[in-house]
Amino acid sequence: MKTDAKIKEDVLEELAWQPDIDETDIGVIVQNGVVTLSGVVDSYSKKMAAEKAVKGVFGVKALAGDIEVKFGDDYKKTDKEIAKAVVNAFEWNNSIPEKDIEVKVENGWVYLSGEVKWEHEKTAAKKAIQDLIGVVKVINSIVIKQDTKPKEVKDVKPSEVSEQIKKAFERSAEIDAKKITVLTDGHTVTLQGKVHSIKEREDAESAAYKAPGVFEVKNELKVQYYTEYA
Repeated sequence: MKTDAKIKEDVLEELAWQPDIDETDIGVIVQNGVVTLSGVVDSYSKKMAAEKAVKGVFGVKALAGDIEVKFGDDYKKTDKEIAKAVVNAFEWNNSIPEKDIEVKVENGWVYLSGEVKWEHEKTAAKKAIQDLIGVVKVINSIVIKQDTKPKEVKDVKPSEVSEQIKKAFERSAEIDAKKITVLTDGHTVTLQGKVHSIKEREDAESAAYKAPGVFEVKNELKVQYYTEYA
């Protein structure tokens, strides 16, 4: 089994490997496979990059991100300026139905709400603004409006959904399809099995959401140490 000391060593090396992250600004604590990150960075995108890097490390079962985002005086923005930048970012992104999304900004925290048709639209909304100057954190409370699904999507058979998801897993170099079971119940997909990392768990969920006819994904995948795959 991978020890906490080895996990910490790998996490620090992975952070050092990232070109946009100064690993000396980030503290790492590991206990029973749970990694806690602390420290201060000067942008929300760096905080997200650090957390994403850690999620891909074998042996990390969970992540607690306590990294703070603090801007220098030259990069401070008012909530009004941030809100305007968010709206502009949405208008320039064809993947985001900006008319269906509500934006509220308080002390650099951006709150997204509203209803969209697809999971990828919800994801795109967060990605489009997390690099904006002044953004401290993004709270994405957008929901998927199921009753607006096209008729042709509603008529997709559960067996077809399951098969498409399995094929998507097999195409991915980051997902071990043999370790994942896909269960379908109407428009709800449940993922069960084992994965190597938190990132693989999230990638599997994201891939499942892309299948036609999927309204909800219940992610029951468990992160296991890679030595258990032998």
